[in-house]
Parts: sequence; structure tokens; C-alpha cells
Amino acid sequence: MGACPHAWRHNLQHRGRMWAASPAFRRQLFLLRSLAPSCTCVSGGRASSSSLRVHAMHAAAAGAVYEADAESVVRRITPPLDRARHKGQAGKIAVIGGCREYTGAPYFAAISALKVGADLSHVFCTKDAATVIKSYSPELIVHPILEESYSVRDDERESVSSIILTEVTKWMERFDCIVVGPGLGRDSFLLNCVSNIMRHARQANIPTVVDGDGLFLVTNNISLVEDNSLAILTPNVYEYKRLVQKVLNCDVDEENASEQLTTLCQKIGGVTIMKKGKADVISDGKQVTQVSTFGSPRRCGGQGDILSGSVALFSSWARHFLLSNDQPTEKSVNPMILGCIAGSLLLRKAAGLAFEKKKRSTVTTDIIEFLGKSLEDICPAEQ
Repeated sequence: MGACPHAWRHNLQHRGRMWAASPAFRRQLFLLRSLAPSCTCVSGGRASSSSLRVHAMHAAAAGAVYEADAESVVRRITPPLDRARHKGQAGKIAVIGGCREYTGAPYFAAISALKVGADLSHVFCTKDAATVIKSYSPELIVHPILEESYSVRDDERESVSSIILTEVTKWMERFDCIVVGPGLGRDSFLLNCVSNIMRHARQANIPTVVDGDGLFLVTNNISLVEDNSLAILTPNVYEYKRLVQKVLNCDVDEENASEQLTTLCQKIGGVTIMKKGKADVISDGKQVTQVSTFGSPRRCGGQGDILSGSVALFSSWARHFLLSNDQPTEKSVNPMILGCIAGSLLLRKAAGLAFEKKKRSTVTTDIIEFLGKSLEDICPAEQ
């Protein structure tokens, strides 16, 4: 597949200039400033301390991406520890994933949501994975209801798929957000069942974070997230490349990275995408921001699972905060963007603290143990 043609780039830049001048763009900047008033704009790797308003008005035209004031976002959307609250009000998260080969990823995602502050964390996985995941921690509620092709006869597939969907549906409306993909694998029957679960979650207006093998599923079936403003995709560099090639029918354009990300979100329709990398770049097709706080040089597997669980919880917190806030401007801010900003920062902070202690031996479980301290450093819990 060839690179994007020059005309495509020119069109992107033209649309960027039009968007930068539009009232909608100015309104989005105002809304984000109301939550995160102190931001730094980054262009070409150099940071400026000038205000968001001065730089962001030119961002779409110049290809700049402003740095989110992530700590302010975390402080605003993290709910207080109120003695009057009851179990479940601080968040109920579900992870859809876990099969014979992969049991660590769903555990990392689910336990991370708990460590950040969720009250309840569920995992829906295959029977083969359930006992293993349960053995990792008694804190998780594990549902061994998914099936892979090898365990289902051809003449049973339709009925088994229906049973699986019915079982998940019993729980779905209790959740504030679901995570689809960690440890899911690529078995065709399992992916078909998860597709049905995603469609039901969408009908129930349940926010959905898609990571890992969930991105493989979505890339091959874009309709699962098309026009869904409550969907978040969290691709790494390889997953992003496949997504761009599938949706935009071209290669990744690093020279016009922010414009291409914006176009990708718009093409899919309303989804939020967090492109993971040295800086996590986030867009919903209307705005582009990033979190570039340095975390750790250690790139052990599983950090994306921590991120997906954290983003799921923060997005649910942000959604609740915005829905319950009396300010009409804040109600118009995209909670999925805020959840991505907060989750990205917390992972980076925790990874940095873990690396300070463990250096080269740092693994994912070490990072998870610093999630609580990282949040406490930013947003101390009141006694």
C-alpha cells in the first residue's frame, strides 16, 4: 500500500485551517480550558509556555498538538471519598477478554481499575482462563462464560452464542464502562460472540474501551464502533498503522500526524482514539491533545492493559462528573477525551515510580502497585 497522495495531504491542511477558524473549534478550546486552564502547546518537539488560547487557534492549521494539563483533569474528575457513598458508586468496570493462551492481560486491566479506585471489577472470559484469572486475585469477579471454536460443535454455535449474549446482558446495564480486547485472542467464534456483546453495549449506551485483540476485531469490522461517541480505541503504533490502512486506505503520514488522526476519527464517526507512543496523542475528530509526561524507559508487556483499565474508570468518572455538573459548558466536553488524558498520565507516573525502585527488573505488576500512590500524589484523598 502506497503513501497518501499529495492531494490528500493538501485537503487535510485545508480542512485543518477551516476547522481552526470555525466557531466550533473555538468553542471546544474554551470548554477544555474550563477543565484544564493551564496547557502547553508542543510543535516540532519544542514546548512553549504560552497560553492554550494563543497557540491552539493555530493548531489545526500548523499541525501542532497542545499538551493537556493532565493533573488538573485528574483532580477535577476524580470523585471524593464520601462516607455517604455505597458500594458501586465509585465505578463498576467489566473486561471482556481472556482465553487459553492469554490470562495476564484481562487481569492487568481489571485489577488496575480497582487499584485506581473502582469499587467492582469484572472479567468475562473463557472457561479455560477463568480459574487461572481467579487465582491471581480474589478481588475480581470472574465470569467463565465465553467459548472458543474448539469447544463448540458447528450445529451448536448459534445457540451457544445466544446463551453467551444472554448471560452478559444480565450484567451489562450495571457497568459504567467495559473494556474489550485484553487477552481476547483471535478465535473466530469467540470474536463473533464479542461482536454481539459490543453491539448490545452500544444499545445500552455503555462506554467501551477497545484495546489489544479488540482492535483486531474492530479494524476488520468498523461498524462495531462507527458513529459511537462512547467508544475509545487505544492502538499502539502497529495497531494504528493497520487502522489507518483499513479506514483511510493509505499509510501513516508522520508529517501530518495530528491532521491524519483527526481525519481518522471523523471517518469512523465520533470515536475517540488515543494513539499510544512516546506521547499519547488523543483526538475525537474535533480536537487533538497529548500527554507526553515521561514515564519509564522500561517497555515490559502489559502496560497497555493497565492503561485500558485506567481509561475505562476515568472515562466513567468524567462522564458522571460532567452529567452531574451544573455548568452547561462543562457538559459539552467529551468525557472520553478526559478519561484518556487522566489514564495516560497516571500510567506514566506509576511507571516512573516503579522504575525508580526496580530499574531494569520492572514488570507490569510493579507498575500496578504504584497506581494508588500516583493518584494520591496528584489528588490526595480526604480523611
